[in-house]
Amino acid sequence: MTEDEIFLTAFEAGTWPFEKWHHREHIRTAYLYLCQHPFDMALGKMRTGIKALNRAHNVPERPDRGYHETLTQGWMLLTHQALCESGKCENSEAFLGRHPALLSKDALLSYYTKERIMSQQARHGFIEPDLKPLPRSAGAISKCLGPAARQQK
Repeated sequence: MTEDEIFLTAFEAGTWPFEKWHHREHIRTAYLYLCQHPFDMALGKMRTGIKALNRAHNVPERPDRGYHETLTQGWMLLTHQALCESGKCENSEAFLGRHPALLSKDALLSYYTKERIMSQQARHGFIEPDLKPLPRSAGAISKCLGPAARQQK
């Protein structure tokens, strides 16, 4: 198994150590799912996986902690844009090396004010940005990698 396969297997099983679950691992997971699945399916797997990992590590759902829908979708969209623009890399670490801007936790703050993205509304459901649109269109999301990549599993 590759390091990416080991990582994704541990994430999906809820056994990835919580102390090692940081922003970098979120982007790494987003990239791996987007390489294997159409955007909507990758987003669903990401959503389900984060919630399951949180449950496995007893992370409470509170106003300041737990799953955050707008952050998840926003990062998936930014990762997807980078993947569409540059294509796949030999592994997730190479992708992260090619796109260091994705590793800045503040990248979404060029699209959202802090108040909007940290709101309870944003935590519980996706809300559009208030500073500038996220880089996506519904048609481009499903088409950027072509039919062969979309059907990979």
